[in-house]
Amino acid sequence: MTNDTRMIPSIAIIDANTLEAAGLKYILNDIVPKVTVSMFKNVDDLQQAMQAGEQFVHFFATSQAVVEDSAFFLAHPRQTIVLTTQPASGQLLGHFHCLSTNMMEHDLIKAVLHLHQMAHGGPAGASPHHGNLPEQEITGHAIEISPREQEVLALVARGFLNKEIADQLCISLPTVISHRKNICEKLHLRSVSSLTIYAVTHGIVRIEDI
Repeated sequence: MTNDTRMIPSIAIIDANTLEAAGLKYILNDIVPKVTVSMFKNVDDLQQAMQAGEQFVHFFATSQAVVEDSAFFLAHPRQTIVLTTQPASGQLLGHFHCLSTNMMEHDLIKAVLHLHQMAHGGPAGASPHHGNLPEQEITGHAIEISPREQEVLALVARGFLNKEIADQLCISLPTVISHRKNICEKLHLRSVSSLTIYAVTHGIVRIEDI
């Protein structure tokens, strides 16, 4: 019998700090809702999971983990994203994409979304990640909201308040609130961060505008 769980794309977070790893897992689950995100304290635990048959399309690893087990990550350079608390430096980290975790959640979301764009036909000359997820797996939902709701969502993602959205679109405040309620219900999303991620991954708003 085929093990269907192996067909689900997976991302590994390698971080000895459980709280940091859980925070990143929450963000990644918002951005890639159909992907399994697993946390590991070290590469030994990760390799045990891989030996048991788990396959991962990306490794989000702390710089300490990368330095301690450089041979493993150098064997998977396009799959590896290094989590740093300060600007990346040194020859080793130059082999990988780096993501600073020393930032506010909103900025961290932007950075992860930027990496996602690079992995899906980003800037010319950028190397695509090995084993990229199919676009439908990344975005999760098909677009189900009306053109007016998309306008409201774009302004929400850009940080506008309800009254400001009403003024921008020349509609009443209760209408804005109603649109936001409908958007949340249709997409099964609640937080502004989740709505922002949806808006960016579906092309409703650009990363540069949020």
